[in-house]
Amino acid sequence: MKYLLYGPKQYPKGNLPEIVLVGKSNVGKSSFINTMLNRKSLARTSNTPGKTRQINFYNIDDRFYFVDLPGYGFSKMSKQEKVTSGRYIEEYLEKRQNIALIVHLLDIRHNPTEDDRFMYDYILRTNLPFIVVTNKADKIAVTKVESEVEKIKEILGISYSTILPFSATRKIYTDRVWEEIDHIVL
Repeated sequence: MKYLLYGPKQYPKGNLPEIVLVGKSNVGKSSFINTMLNRKSLARTSNTPGKTRQINFYNIDDRFYFVDLPGYGFSKMSKQEKVTSGRYIEEYLEKRQNIALIVHLLDIRHNPTEDDRFMYDYILRTNLPFIVVTNKADKIAVTKVESEVEKIKEILGISYSTILPFSATRKIYTDRVWEEIDHIVL
């Protein structure tokens, strides 16, 4: 079941753990959800960046929620929309007690942007458990996946966090991501 929410008064009640997805607009957060759950259209995907403007909660078998936060870095969003979206994200990450894991999605084909670095540093300051998932691994040669992951690791200064490749299109590397989530949820 999916819930579209705009503020704390609308967040689901209860103590189910929340697996939070953060990343740039069009990095594939919705595709990540659909792939992980082996569903085609639970989370609405679009070729147009910036479609997610609110916080989306997906109840997964009453075990946990996938929480899709609005993407950052979408240039066509108005200043007011960026401020509002940023406020939703910050308020959620600072005040929500049910956050069990943050999944920071990056595009494996590109070096992390300034916005990606800002979000990574912000996540570090939250002291919440997190992993970095490098989506779109199907768009590069299999032989380059590991070196691209290492390059992103170096750029962000990741020394102790988990960073995993992922492909929503080819549905590869999902087992490793589920292992990380299961450590948190079980």
